[in-house]
Amino acid sequence: MSCNYADGLSPYEHKGVLGVPEQFDDEDTVKEKCKLLTTWILNSKHVVVHTGAGISTAAGIPDFRGPNGVWTLEREGKKPDVNVSFNEAVPTKTHMALKHLIDKQYIHYIVSQNIDGLHLRAGTSRTHLAELHGNMFIGQCDTCDNQFVRGCPTSTVGQKFLGETCRRSLRGRTCRGKLRDTILDWEADLPERDLEISMYHSSLADLNICLGTTLQIVPSGNLPLKCKKFDGRVVIVNLQPTKHDKKADLIINSYVDGVLEKLVKNLSLEIPEYSKHFDPTKNHMPDTVIEWSISEEQIKIMKKKYDDLNKEYKKRKLEKSAGNKNCRKKKTKVEIKNPKNRTL
Repeated sequence: MSCNYADGLSPYEHKGVLGVPEQFDDEDTVKEKCKLLTTWILNSKHVVVHTGAGISTAAGIPDFRGPNGVWTLEREGKKPDVNVSFNEAVPTKTHMALKHLIDKQYIHYIVSQNIDGLHLRAGTSRTHLAELHGNMFIGQCDTCDNQFVRGCPTSTVGQKFLGETCRRSLRGRTCRGKLRDTILDWEADLPERDLEISMYHSSLADLNICLGTTLQIVPSGNLPLKCKKFDGRVVIVNLQPTKHDKKADLIINSYVDGVLEKLVKNLSLEIPEYSKHFDPTKNHMPDTVIEWSISEEQIKIMKKKYDDLNKEYKKRKLEKSAGNKNCRKKKTKVEIKNPKNRTL
């Protein structure tokens, strides 16, 4: 199952703009833009990356709205020629580069719309990853609400029961709740914890980088713009035009893998190879329980930082407003003293 997972979703007409032609920057332009992006990363305190289906095409998993995307071809009654199963796909250079950049603290968080589990399989920890649309390798308990890593992709989509019970230890006994898949169907509510922490990180970021997404699906597609309120920058790396191109500070029309290769090289680093040793789905023992939940503590920490940022923003706004009022008062006094409106 890869692009065929879409067949398990409910029928839905409003799948966005499909099949828009791709456009490419020339090589020299890409190099210069990557240098600028490197500088912005080095000068940023909190960098958040937003990933879409375009970062997984190099793994053999089709995107959705590209010229050969699942839904673009569906409109013509066709299927993609390339369709690797989720179990056989391996993390791309982009997945591995992002994990490495997190380890080196150049990137601080990833907000993903992808359900393929490749961030998880690259070794990215849950403390640095939100998955807004679910993950094929995760089951969620309907009793304790916790999520767990599975050794193989789920056989269902749309948050259906998997025929498995929760083995989490709860007050000295096994929970025994029923596990569901975490893949969202159309118009299903986004996972509350993932969405909340994504909003905090996206707002706190002085740099939001969008990779391989046309940003059409809401609310996930609007999250990168949250930083604009606080004077943050937005960078888009994609081959097709996106919904928010006009609001971006930098757009790179190039393959995501190539951009990440240049970025990593500019930082004097090397992209590590994928290893099954760090892939929890490949090292998954039948009797082990690997939790994959966002903790309440994580959310509390990020909420506190967001609240502090918002208070500082409101304070500056009030000070600016008070300054403008003082300027207007001074101007009024000048006008009274100069009834003929002569310049003083």
